[in-house]
Amino acid sequence: MTATTWQDRYFQSADGLRLHYRDYPGAAGRVPVLCLPGLTRNCRDFETVAPRIQRSRRVLCADLRGRGLSQHDPNWRNYHPGTYVADVALLLADAGVDRVVVLGTSLGGIVAMIMAATMPRVLAGVILNDIGPDVAPEGQARISSYVGRAAPVRNWAEAAAQSRATSGLAWPDATDEDWSRVARRVYREVDGVPQLDMDPMIGEAVRAAPGGAAPDLWPVFAALKPIPVLALRGATSDVLSPATFDRMAREKPDLERVTVAGRGHAPTLDEPECVAAIDAFLQGRG
Repeated sequence: MTATTWQDRYFQSADGLRLHYRDYPGAAGRVPVLCLPGLTRNCRDFETVAPRIQRSRRVLCADLRGRGLSQHDPNWRNYHPGTYVADVALLLADAGVDRVVVLGTSLGGIVAMIMAATMPRVLAGVILNDIGPDVAPEGQARISSYVGRAAPVRNWAEAAAQSRATSGLAWPDATDEDWSRVARRVYREVDGVPQLDMDPMIGEAVRAAPGGAAPDLWPVFAALKPIPVLALRGATSDVLSPATFDRMAREKPDLERVTVAGRGHAPTLDEPECVAAIDAFLQGRG
């Protein structure tokens, strides 16, 4: 992949922040895909996914506020899904897009579910990557314990080691080379030293949730009933439980589901079963 594969684009949020997304040009006339990353991640999480999808359609990869090249919010209480949905609406307007398939990992999938409740006509389909209407308490506790609290690292080797310590249970077969690649997506070099590419105050927003619990998202999940949805789950995920995954299928009988062996939270989306499922899902989405 070269830097010419995408264009860096910027727009202004309703409260004046400069926000960034990558625009991967694709075939005109096809419904674009909007990729929304997880809580601590950024648009670089889709560096292998976006070029593959780009062969058939345009791809937009967002840096949510406080991540990547998007400006940090001086008020950390704005780091919540309602704000992100409003930002996404402005991103789509900036890109000149009125209909998309959303591919959302974790937090990105929560944003997609809220979009179904607030702007359903925009959605031609949704791919939920290891997220559902319930966040398992053990996963919520794990995430709350570390977000925004990582110790500083001095070099890229330490950044890779810290990435492994944080996410090693999710990708037990990852190699040293894999963790170096993950580190380059999660950290950004500042004055020669890697730093996590996110506002640490995002952690305070997570821990400020009442009782430390995630909100009840079953009402917004219900808004997905008329929308085609593919749900992916890591087989050992501590965020999307088997019970929630099964209930999702009962609530939405036409839900397409794939369980990804050897993965926790969350699949990287380059697993063969993910590639096959995403490609097949997109074939029917205009």
